[in-house]
Amino acid sequence: MTGSHPVASPLTEVICVDCSVCPHRALLLEAKCVQGDVCIVAQSGRQIDRFLRRNPQFAQDYLADGFWERRAIAARYAPLDVVKQLPRDADEVVRRVVASRLPVDELDDYLHDSDREVRMTVAERIAPERLSALISDEDYLVRLQVAKRMPHGQLGRMVGDEDREVRKEVARRLPPFALGRLMKDDDAEVRRIVASRLMVNELAKMFNDDDWVVRLEAVQRAPLESVADLVDDAEPDVRAAVRRRLNEFLHEDEQ
Repeated sequence: MTGSHPVASPLTEVICVDCSVCPHRALLLEAKCVQGDVCIVAQSGRQIDRFLRRNPQFAQDYLADGFWERRAIAARYAPLDVVKQLPRDADEVVRRVVASRLPVDELDDYLHDSDREVRMTVAERIAPERLSALISDEDYLVRLQVAKRMPHGQLGRMVGDEDREVRKEVARRLPPFALGRLMKDDDAEVRRIVASRLMVNELAKMFNDDDWVVRLEAVQRAPLESVADLVDDAEPDVRAAVRRRLNEFLHEDEQ
């Protein structure tokens, strides 16, 4: 489990509970629970998960349990029709599990959840055409997930995102003919991606970029008749790339 919850000590895993008072003690004889290893009442996520994996029929009995981790694990194994009826849980881990199981058309209540990982889960699952509801999310990781799945026709709305990681993903996914708005991006890494994907007849527009890697990407793909403009570039690697392309052309012409 992640988030604000404490991580259990390894010692937690070996603490045994009193099976004589457990409502499921009859399962001991069937090896469907094992003291200290497969146990629903232990304060151990691993033991709880092992128990419900073997005995999923009991999961719905623990959906309102007082221990957040027991509720979260129970939500994984309980029947979906029961999970769908659950009230909104106070714990973010439980809500993440619920958001991961609900049908994609029933996620509206979790679109603006206070926990970013809940919203990321929604962004991973919701129908792509509905991702616009998260396009202005306050957390860049949520917006990054949106950028990974947003339909191409709407992706242009994210070229001005404030976070470079989001814009880099946009640059990777936009069709080459639509990359013009990112040629002057403030971040060199975004422009490098653009130069590696831009339509070749547009690449000469990037020959004056301040970043030499951008120029190198551009010169390696630009039409041959334009690359001579960078034969005297300040960067040795760019000059070398220009010479290499010109020499290759000459050798091809000789053949």
